[in-house]
Amino acid sequence: MRRHLLTACLEAVILLLPAAPLAARQPAAPAARVRVEIQLQKRVNGAWKTIDPGTVCDQNDQVRFLFRSNFGGYLYVMNHSTSGQYEQLFPSQKAGADNKITPAQEYKVPGEGAVFRIAGPPGQEVIYWIVTPMRLEGSAAAESYRPLPAPPSPTAPKTLMPRCDSTIFKARGECIDSSAGPRPLSTSAQQTEEITGSKMTPRELVFLRDQEKSVISSPATLTGPVIYEFRLAHR
Repeated sequence: MRRHLLTACLEAVILLLPAAPLAARQPAAPAARVRVEIQLQKRVNGAWKTIDPGTVCDQNDQVRFLFRSNFGGYLYVMNHSTSGQYEQLFPSQKAGADNKITPAQEYKVPGEGAVFRIAGPPGQEVIYWIVTPMRLEGSAAAESYRPLPAPPSPTAPKTLMPRCDSTIFKARGECIDSSAGPRPLSTSAQQTEEITGSKMTPRELVFLRDQEKSVISSPATLTGPVIYEFRLAHR
């Protein structure tokens, strides 16, 4: 399958325990920090290899993502390609239809047997990751959410041309674009609504690197949907 490439909505789950007698009560444990982990992988000589999230890929490279979170919900992945095409990558008929996520379980995006293939003009694909506490379509519990919208008119996104970080290149011999990888949403409120079909407000997220793993977390418990983007650089 041909796909250009990969921003997520988060919902913390709070378990309420039955009240204990006053004398037996212990101080409440602090709520766990919301955490999402993403790895970018490229197929090299028939095997999958985890690469730096800022790696500048080449035409026809085959890539996929590994996704894990410490909370449950539903995952949506949408892409605005360098050629202007806008589409929902996941869930989809080719990438897999089951987008329900379970805490601590690792998911392949796309699913087993499918890949994203790099194509289109050089630049940065803007991949939106969304995780919601409920389905965005086909659910009575999601009445307060509009369905995911139809793709807008094709327009090429304003994108930076891939550039190798000279320091990293000298040290590791790899072309790494420091502006690529996961980052806060850079679109306007109107564009966000066009992408998600909902008026989602920005949330405070922290973006970290754990070797070649990208970690997105929040210092506070999240009470609603959140969206972030992953910029995939290619030449």
